[in-house]
Amino acid sequence: MKPRIKEAIVVEGRYDKNTLSQVVDALILETSGFGVFRDEERLKFLRRVAQKQGLIVLTDSDGAGFVIRNYLKGAVDPALVKHAYIPDRPGKERRKRAPGKEGKLGVEGMDPATLLETLRKAGATFLDEDTAPQPTRREITKADFYAAGLSGGEGAAEKRRELLKKLDLPEHLSSNALLSALNALYGYEELAELGILDLTGTK
Repeated sequence: MKPRIKEAIVVEGRYDKNTLSQVVDALILETSGFGVFRDEERLKFLRRVAQKQGLIVLTDSDGAGFVIRNYLKGAVDPALVKHAYIPDRPGKERRKRAPGKEGKLGVEGMDPATLLETLRKAGATFLDEDTAPQPTRREITKADFYAAGLSGGEGAAEKRRELLKKLDLPEHLSSNALLSALNALYGYEELAELGILDLTGTK
């Protein structure tokens, strides 16, 4: 039996939708790639669904996926949207003759376990599971980023790239997007415990 998810999940296209529909029982909506940019009716519908049950944006980890994700960030109330990030994995989907431009697997090419873990990390509401409230996590701030050498200093971009690789996150995450992703997926205490970031002493 597929796990039921409360939020609607937004993906790029029908192959992504087909893959995800085999993994979870949820309302899965397509952007038709860049089609959402010029489709006001579709955007209006996404806003209505977000108001009613929340959205989870699950795009590919390539540049095009991030263009769509960033567009939706500005078009739908951010308080109603969660962001799920698939890992950067090289390869090509079976139906394709050649890999995409960046040589990465998209949502369509992810295995079920990875997709479920991606949705869990994004904070998806699994309706058939015990949903006891999670303890409040201390957020990572821009000051924490600066103190950890991840912004504003020499070598910060390289440190961010290393961190993205270590955490299996998409390489296209900007500094601000990385901060949002880390807060959504981990939080201050977990990263400090993992020893991934030296955030001790920053408040």
